[in-house]
Amino acid sequence: MKLQRITVNPEICSGKPCIRGLRFPVSRLLGLLASGETKESILKAYPYLEPADIDEALMYAAYLADEEVVEFA
Repeated sequence: MKLQRITVNPEICSGKPCIRGLRFPVSRLLGLLASGETKESILKAYPYLEPADIDEALMYAAYLADEEVVEFA
């Protein structure tokens, strides 16, 4: 998977995947979506984000979910 909007830099957010080198972790964006925020409300609250950032974060999450196997008791 080739990502253009998600970056990893050990100097930013302790190396967590972030949106375009910003101090905005992908996990934070996904958490907002998971809690019921809409794309529109996120973009309004964080004007430096772009719609394509959200789309790529969701693609990244889907890729990770497809690759990760978690066993449930």
